[in-house]
Amino acid sequence: MKALLVDDHAMFRDGLSLLIAHRFANVELLHAGNLAQALAQLARHADLDVVLLDLALPDSSGLEALTRLRETDTWARIVVLSADDTPTTVQGAIEQGAAGFIPKTAEGAVLEAALRVVLDGGIYVPPRMLGASGAPADASTLGLSPRQLDVLRWLIEGAPNKRICRELNLAESTVKTHVEAIFRRLDVNNRTQAVLAAARLGLRLPR
Repeated sequence: MKALLVDDHAMFRDGLSLLIAHRFANVELLHAGNLAQALAQLARHADLDVVLLDLALPDSSGLEALTRLRETDTWARIVVLSADDTPTTVQGAIEQGAAGFIPKTAEGAVLEAALRVVLDGGIYVPPRMLGASGAPADASTLGLSPRQLDVLRWLIEGAPNKRICRELNLAESTVKTHVEAIFRRLDVNNRTQAVLAAARLGLRLPR
């Protein structure tokens, strides 16, 4: 697995790199100190699986970096890693296409557990955003078809319907039908609620 850490604090990058090297031997971690470097890394490494993105970068403001990264054709899931974990920021990040949110202020054990979730194909958001949590579940338990599971993965990763159509070679009407079926299964009304529901269920959506 290949991941990209985007953070302008070298000490934090070094510390997280040590944690990942010791605890996640199968992860190759690349670094970027700003948005421009992150975009360059994405262009060079089409096989990135996860981007861990800080929102406070010197060449972007707030959710701008997330929006710019989502506008690329990357297949990588983008997970925000930020010290600002207010509900407004968490929800705003998910609305802009983040596939998870890890508070940088979390204790070491919590940070490691959160990384383990996202690097294993799961969705992590701060527990207070979830309410009651369920036991970890495989996505197949939702009763969705394989194609609907494909749509769900792209949906959680923040892809708009047009991109889902392109990536899965489906008509827009077919994608809309699949999205409606997914929302019914998850008992939600929009993508943000779908991400939170997937996190609450502990769903794993491996690529």
